Amino acid sequence: MKTEETFNKEDLAKHLAQSWDEGEGVQPVTELNPNLSIDEAYQIQLQTIEGKVKEGQRITGKKIGLTSKAMQEKLGVSEPDYGHLLDGMGVRNRETVSFNRVLQPMVEGEIAFILKKDLAGPDVTTLDVLQATDAVVPALEIVDSRIKDWKITLPDTIADNASSGLYVLGDHPKKIEDIDIKQMGMALYKNDELQNTGVGVAAMDDPAKCVAWLANKLAAFDIKLKASEVILSGALSAAIKGEPGDEFYAKFADLGTVHVSFAK
Repeated sequence: MKTEETFNKEDLAKHLAQSWDEGEGVQPVTELNPNLSIDEAYQIQLQTIEGKVKEGQRITGKKIGLTSKAMQEKLGVSEPDYGHLLDGMGVRNRETVSFNRVLQPMVEGEIAFILKKDLAGPDVTTLDVLQATDAVVPALEIVDSRIKDWKITLPDTIADNASSGLYVLGDHPKKIEDIDIKQMGMALYKNDELQNTGVGVAAMDDPAKCVAWLANKLAAFDIKLKASEVILSGALSAAIKGEPGDEFYAKFADLGTVHVSFAK
């Protein structure tokens, strides 16, 4: 058995990967290395993503998490976090997802940005984001955690690719100048029952502000947001637990509806 001091970044990345091999959650990485820093957690995330790319997966975008004050207060932080999206995470609208693809999924409604220009920090503004956006679409993010029972701290979720699972995009993109994303209303349903509602300002007062934060945050790692990438800008309401057989959909004012189901 290793001592805490010998659990380095490579060990912790393998520890998280082990979750999929075993088909269940694993011990928090911060229990194996209580001194794990935020920077080190992001390095673990990048190491994992680089491994996925070497295996043939393609980066399709990024996701932003912890955009709500409630979630930030829960984890004792003052800013969001981010993770990478891969082509293997994409789910078609109205698709039924095998539960073998998830561990302990929760579903959120979000506004997704599709970029037409690169965005490179550290001085990206909200206006820059609007000018670089080709379109926005309604989205469902299926957040998931390799950490057993969602027993996470901030370094745990960052190392675990910001608890990314799968994502679903709506079929009808709209130009951002044609809608008011800050006042965009959303209603999230599970098995045809309303679970909660949200509005664009729930994501740091403006979903475009979340994307600007991301572009500037990534500059520290010499990463830019690229044209054609999908950016999930943050949940507009609380995540809802998904079980086999559940059907979810989110209705967005002016953007339409996006659906996903879990197989029984």
